[in-house]
Amino acid sequence: MVEAYMLIQTEVGRAEVVAKQVAALPGVLSSEYVTGPYDVVVRIGSASEDDLAATIVPSIQQITGITRTLTCPIADAD
Repeated sequence: MVEAYMLIQTEVGRAEVVAKQVAALPGVLSSEYVTGPYDVVVRIGSASEDDLAATIVPSIQQITGITRTLTCPIADAD
């Protein structure tokens, strides 16, 4: 399994709503709204890197209220 953290910035006041919407998507292992430079931290997983990049990441990026994302693949996801 390939896993990654996705760091998400949202519009002001949308972090909690975005985190809950992201949590309901296939491939999302966890979704939390946080404080700091990013508003939501998500852990995603898939059988392949291609599926992660072509399916899961775009489905998250289309959620209303997200302004920026940064995907960080986990180097050793045992």
